[in-house]
Amino acid sequence: MPIINKLPLTGIYGGTFDPIHFGHLRIAEELCDMIGFCKISFVPSGVPRLRQAPAASRDHRAAMVRLAIEDNPRFELDTREINRPGVTATVQTLREYQHEAGDNAALCFILGIDAFTKIDHWTEWPELFNLCHFIIVPRPGFTSLRETRQLSAAVQQELFSRHIVNGSDLALQSSGFIYTAQTSMLEISASQIRTLFSTGKSARYLLPEKVLGYIKSNRLYT
Repeated sequence: MPIINKLPLTGIYGGTFDPIHFGHLRIAEELCDMIGFCKISFVPSGVPRLRQAPAASRDHRAAMVRLAIEDNPRFELDTREINRPGVTATVQTLREYQHEAGDNAALCFILGIDAFTKIDHWTEWPELFNLCHFIIVPRPGFTSLRETRQLSAAVQQELFSRHIVNGSDLALQSSGFIYTAQTSMLEISASQIRTLFSTGKSARYLLPEKVLGYIKSNRLYT
């Protein structure tokens, strides 16, 4: 029987994290166990191109992520996008990761189903499959890629040709697969939390206490 050399898996979790909450953290924690990540990098975006600018500044969002993950040795903060001038382009971030890792790691970009349905609007989106695997996680209102009707024909074709059913296969090559992970879907959203703060209501138990305290002390979202 031939020996199959498996690549170490690097998790990359991008988003505005405006603010980071238990929904984000629980997904990352479950993926560490499910996929076998030694480390997941949280990458707060700078200026997103396809959505409104975040309510909190780059520095505040990075600080909240740092507080939220500082007690978990499997999580780390990567500030490359918030330190980069101009509009955030995921393809640039992934090229940097690939350059740093070479052929010695399988890069896995984590995103919600709702974001993946619009991936053909991303900068140089076909190139992304040459740079990483995609791990798709459920979001409130989006539980299965097979069920959604929002995929363009081009994205449907990529999904059909690249989808795998075993997460362990992600370690077989450095990029190119799409895997849907059945993680817990906590009914929490950053917009819900911002609304609670702006209306003077409690957001306790939706996000870590350290992040809650940071938001209050810096009067964010009010």
